Amino acid sequence: MSTRNPGLDVGDEQADHFLGLPGAHIVATESLLRTQDNLADVIAAKAMMCLYGDAGLGKTLSVNASLRRLAPGMVCRVQFRARPTARDIRHVLFDALAISGAPPGKPIEFDHVLKDALSERFRVLVCDEAQWLSRECFEYWRHLWDDRRTDIAIVFVGGGDCYQVLRREPMLSSRVYVWQEFRRMDAEQVLRVIPAYHPIWAKADPEVISFADSAAGHGNFRSWAKITAHADRALQRLDRDTVDRDVLGWVFTKLSGRTW
Repeated sequence: MSTRNPGLDVGDEQADHFLGLPGAHIVATESLLRTQDNLADVIAAKAMMCLYGDAGLGKTLSVNASLRRLAPGMVCRVQFRARPTARDIRHVLFDALAISGAPPGKPIEFDHVLKDALSERFRVLVCDEAQWLSRECFEYWRHLWDDRRTDIAIVFVGGGDCYQVLRREPMLSSRVYVWQEFRRMDAEQVLRVIPAYHPIWAKADPEVISFADSAAGHGNFRSWAKITAHADRALQRLDRDTVDRDVLGWVFTKLSGRTW
């Protein structure tokens, strides 16, 4: 049964999909291919990058899939609760980098320990949900990256607020090497991508896929993951082998709480 947070027995590629959706494939969308190209440039330059866009568009999946190929064993991922402080960043990085001993009590000493760890070998630091970061937090990342000893590239992944905060601060935005916006799939992309995304859509009528997108998918991968998970269970319960409008009616009832 799919869960929101897949267990440790689920492979990384499956875990990247919302709900850890069994059978889901990573599709080479235009956004994914652009992410791979941009990350390759950022890694080569040891620079900063900002990927931003609405929730559920595949930003984190695209970054994870690309970095598995481009920087295996070099990635350090961090994620924060709402409104973190520079102190939170220090402690989360300390844990993520698996630094031995107890965290230093004073900020200057703490920064010295982190910079030592970040100078040992090249790492790509991925900061997910970066829309929660304040100007102070972005400044702290800049402080780490600016230090001549550290050997890092930094990738910010977040909502539109991430873009707005960075753009308002010339000292920060001038250091971002690549900006990439994620947008919803248009109708043509949906018809091309969704049949490759999961086997239950491979034989579905294109009209059914378009209807599902206009009613509930809206070009959003996370929405399509929910549609697909419900549709897969509906096929089993209704003893069907193809998604049609009857199956979608069952799915939409689950998603909306209303009868279709």
